[in-house]
Amino acid sequence: MAEPESAARVAALADECVKCGLCLPHCPTYALDATETESPRGRIALAAAGTSGAVPAGFDLRLHLDHCLACMACERVCPVPVHYGPLIVETRAKLPPAKPRPRVLLGVLSRPRLLRAMSWLARLSFARFWAPPLACALLPKESALRVAVGLLPVLPRESKGDSTRPNAKAARGTVAVFGGCVQGVFERDAQDAAECLLRAAGFEVTRIDDICCGALAAHTGDASRAQHLMTQVRAAFQHSGAEALIATTPGCLGTLRAALPNTRVDDALGFISAHADELKFKPLNLRVALHLPCTQVNVARNGDAVQKLLARIPELRIDVLPTQAQCCGAAGSHMLEFPARTAAYREKVLAKLPQPTPDILLTSNIGCRLHLAAGLRERGDRLRIEHPLTLLARQLIA
Repeated sequence: MAEPESAARVAALADECVKCGLCLPHCPTYALDATETESPRGRIALAAAGTSGAVPAGFDLRLHLDHCLACMACERVCPVPVHYGPLIVETRAKLPPAKPRPRVLLGVLSRPRLLRAMSWLARLSFARFWAPPLACALLPKESALRVAVGLLPVLPRESKGDSTRPNAKAARGTVAVFGGCVQGVFERDAQDAAECLLRAAGFEVTRIDDICCGALAAHTGDASRAQHLMTQVRAAFQHSGAEALIATTPGCLGTLRAALPNTRVDDALGFISAHADELKFKPLNLRVALHLPCTQVNVARNGDAVQKLLARIPELRIDVLPTQAQCCGAAGSHMLEFPARTAAYREKVLAKLPQPTPDILLTSNIGCRLHLAAGLRERGDRLRIEHPLTLLARQLIA
């Protein structure tokens, strides 16, 4: 049972739900399991019961809560609307987890400098070749460490970054590009691309690097660490002198907005799309598949803007993958903690890839990129995956 204040907050959030069930067709876990306990409506009831003590907060109850991908599709379509995101975060913080969290691994992932050092050691030792088969031989299938080591062959090569380019013009103010943790290490090229596009659109750009937004901690129930990281974000943004904070992955967006409630915090693709009038792009006669991460659709809520921005590239043909009740399963640390379930979600997404095979698969979330790349590798498919920002910057006419 949670503390009375916490139980009261969860109860108040749960009472918002009118149990209409309109969220069910949009929930990936309900689509997978077709059971009420794996639906938003069911989880809301479990959260209220578990925190109030009406039902013992045992293994089964919390397991259904942990299965939630926090994709926020239910919150987007809810007519009330129910504030499902705060409810699931609050409940996970107050109830014991169904199984031990991989806290050491999550700690590494949320510390960019440490992650960068370990990545450097992995490259130096050619770990991508020998570590995955060794992990498969020594670790159980459900081991989070085994899954993480298995991602080594699909990790993007780290770019060194280039923040020394002068501003061509800065008539529209100053924005800060947020580096983050995993993406800050493995998708620096996307952040460099965002900086290039923002400068071309007339903004001065500064960077906030080597800080995790706190999303991993918040969604795994580590509320104290999440608050600590959000405090660091606030301090870094205040020091930056920027008027807006720009995230190149929509996965950070919700936590950054919670950390800076009185600041404009926006997704890079949506922000650039809104200021793209003067941007010109070279033609590109290719066919791309566009995967819109759950947070792009349900938190940033700018999937149309992403398509509109990419459509500014002449001759580019875009196939958008379906989004209703579709999540790739990456979901922050979810792909590490529930590998069998996340593989099932991933296969449903990959089955929607258009035929013939496109030239590039675009996705804006580093977790989705790694998870989908691992699935493609298992299939023997060499389809290239990249961030939409890097494609846009490559085609930009300076």
